[in-house]
Amino acid sequence: MLSRDPWGRLVLELADGRRIVGATAARMFPVSSPGGPIALCDGSGNEITWLRQLSDTPPAIRELLEDELSRRDFIPVIQRIVAVSSLSEPCEWQVETDRGPTKFILKSEEDVHRIGPHRAIIIDARGLRFLLDDSRRLDASSRRFAEWWGI
Repeated sequence: MLSRDPWGRLVLELADGRRIVGATAARMFPVSSPGGPIALCDGSGNEITWLRQLSDTPPAIRELLEDELSRRDFIPVIQRIVAVSSLSEPCEWQVETDRGPTKFILKSEEDVHRIGPHRAIIIDARGLRFLLDDSRRLDASSRRFAEWWGI
């Protein structure tokens, strides 16, 4: 059973009667299978249980989980790479995303996580994640930047 307490914290009630206050929900595969498995964790991030699919839950629980997951799964999608300050790290990227224009610092090439031949998750210096969904769909200038970083 899932609910929120008066302070807005997620409360997980287990079959054995234990209550986990401040529980969190996390998609196991947020990009490749967003409707797939969801881990329910305690406040320290330790997995307590998991759900096979979001669609398997009752509507009230699904709505609560979707709200919780939307807070956690903020991943802007890069639609255009406007500029990159340098081809060596660290460098500043100026991009246009589905959430609007922004700038971020890429500390290292290791922060570009390829998840397919034309897809990548890019993690900035603050730990924010950006999705480059398909480099083939970018304009020519953006594709050149993406190719330089092996995407």
